[in-house]
Amino acid sequence: MLIERCAYARAGLIGNPSDGYYGKTIAVIVRNYQARVTMYEAPRISIRGGHRDRLEYGSFSEFLDDVHQNGYYGGVRLIKAAIKKFNDWCAAKDIRLERTFAIEYDTNIPVRVGLAGSSAIVTATIRALMAYFHVEIPKPVLPSLILSVELEELGIGAGLQDRVIQVYENVVFMDFDKALMERDGHGLYEPLNPASLPPLFVAYHDNLAEGTELTHNDLRSRFNRGEQAVLDAIRHWADLAERSRVLLLEGKGMEVGPLMNEAFDLRASLIRISPGNMELIRRGRDLGAFTQFCGSGGAIIGCYDGDPARLRRLRISYAEMGAELIVPQIQAQSKTNAEAAGSLRS
Repeated sequence: MLIERCAYARAGLIGNPSDGYYGKTIAVIVRNYQARVTMYEAPRISIRGGHRDRLEYGSFSEFLDDVHQNGYYGGVRLIKAAIKKFNDWCAAKDIRLERTFAIEYDTNIPVRVGLAGSSAIVTATIRALMAYFHVEIPKPVLPSLILSVELEELGIGAGLQDRVIQVYENVVFMDFDKALMERDGHGLYEPLNPASLPPLFVAYHDNLAEGTELTHNDLRSRFNRGEQAVLDAIRHWADLAERSRVLLLEGKGMEVGPLMNEAFDLRASLIRISPGNMELIRRGRDLGAFTQFCGSGGAIIGCYDGDPARLRRLRISYAEMGAELIVPQIQAQSKTNAEAAGSLRS
């Protein structure tokens, strides 16, 4: 039996990083990039790394380039932790997992630029395990289980936003109200109509990564100390997400743009932003777009008026700084188109 499952990149539209602090966010899926996990029966449990889990190099400079680009950890530790957490969940439900398997993965999601590449590997792994062992996990519960893999097993600071959008896909408004979370163990997740969004683009630069743990660990300590500026910002980000939700429901997606600018400017007033990341933001704004971070840095999401000439100017401007611009594919392609593009569907 061969099982294949995937999970896509994502971009936070607005509200982040309040998701780890009982806030509210809106995120969109980015089907342009994906993590894919394959499972099949085998006599022993075998975990096989992807192309980024390199252990051999042709030279010292090649080794150093790889460490700079991918860090010291690949996807294998994520898969190991995901298997462990999946087993824990099943054990709590008196479900015994006895079959052995081989599991392998690969991904083309840009590394450490805020497009949720790590959580995509975990999400795809959990989906594959569910299919292989015929286990159903309620959809609202699944993001919390996926988050626990990195947060509890690996000690990586993160929030629920990435996992919610990768489970629900398309466009989702998320309310992580504290009372709701404590009562139900998950937030309120409301799918929105992708057609209500303004024209969007995503731009990223491979060398501008700022790991999510840096942002979340700093904010967490300041939040726990009760720093008033941080507490006020969490509420403000959540309010911007709620206001954006209303605008999208009313068909006023273009009015979300100024709120995106406001959300990033608030972040910049609290958290150090590197010059390169500020340039990602500035280039879009200089050409008439509204911009903010997709996640913790390295990638930005922007909206514009839909003018193809403006999009071309944006693409050229970002290319001049070595960044790549894409138009995010949010809705699933038809089966015929997906197969023609070689897309894997979960």
